[in-house]
Amino acid sequence: MNDLYVNNNGVLILSQTYALKPGNRGHLYGDGLFESIRIRNGKPINLDNHYARLMEGMKVLKMNVSSSFTIEHLNQQICELLEQNKMTKGGKIRLSIDRKQGGTFLPKTNEVDYFIEAFPLPNNEFTLNDAGLVIDLYEDMKKPVTILSNFKTKNCLLYIMSQITAKEKGVDDLFIQNNKMGIIEGSSSNLFVVSNGVLYTPSLDLGCLGGTMRMQIINLAIANNIKVYECNITPQNLLVADEIFLTNAIQGINWVGSYRTKRYFNTMSKQLVEFLNNKWIK
Repeated sequence: MNDLYVNNNGVLILSQTYALKPGNRGHLYGDGLFESIRIRNGKPINLDNHYARLMEGMKVLKMNVSSSFTIEHLNQQICELLEQNKMTKGGKIRLSIDRKQGGTFLPKTNEVDYFIEAFPLPNNEFTLNDAGLVIDLYEDMKKPVTILSNFKTKNCLLYIMSQITAKEKGVDDLFIQNNKMGIIEGSSSNLFVVSNGVLYTPSLDLGCLGGTMRMQIINLAIANNIKVYECNITPQNLLVADEIFLTNAIQGINWVGSYRTKRYFNTMSKQLVEFLNNKWIK
C-alpha cells in the first residue's frame, strides 16, 4: 500500500508522504464531508449521484465550491489517480472535502480543500455475503433528525460507538434508531425490509443517510416491478419480515441472517445483486 498515490488538491503524491496540514478543520472540528465511491473495471460508478449529494451537502454546510469543480473535473481527477495506481479492476475511492484552515468554531473562510484516496478491492463485481449478518439494536445513542442527517459528514462518532458496541456484543452490526425510536439504518448502511414481496425502507425525513446505493436499489426494484414503500420501521416490523438487507456504495447489498430470535431468507437480495451487476456490466 505504501506505493499508492493520493490526490491532494489536484496534485498526485505518494501516500506515505500524505499528511494533514496544521489547522486542518476536518481533523480539528469534523468540518467536512466525504464520499465513498465504488470502482469497477478501473472506473468510478454512480458518480453522478455521489456528486449531487456532495454538492447538496456542501450547500447545507455553507461551503463555497469552485466553478471548476465540475463532475467532469472530478471524474478526470479520479481516473488519473486510478491510472497512476494501476487499478484496472475493483476498488474504492474516498473523496474528502474539508473547509480550509483558519478560525475556530467560526471559520475564516468557506473555501474548501479536497483529497482523493484509492484502495483496491478483491472483487470487481458486487457479491452477496455467504453468511447472513447477525444484527441487534443499538440502544445507547439515538440519531437526531437534522438538516445534516442525510449527508456523510465527518462527525461519525455515533457509527463508531455502534460498531464498537456490536463487537462487544459479538454481533456483526447494530441498527440505529432516530430520536423518535424509528429504526433508520445500520452503522454504515441503509436498511431495507422485505415482506410479502414488497420492499420497505425508511424515508429520508426520518433521518437516515441519503445513500447513493439506496437510491439505486429503489430505482432497480421499481424498474423490475417490485413495489417499494418509504416508511417508518419498528422492531415489530423486523420480527414479522421475510427478509432484511443493508446497502452501501462499496459493498452493494449485505443480507441479514438474524435479528435477535428471528431468522431470514435472502431471495430478493440475490435477485437485486444480479440486477446491480447487470447495470454496470461493462
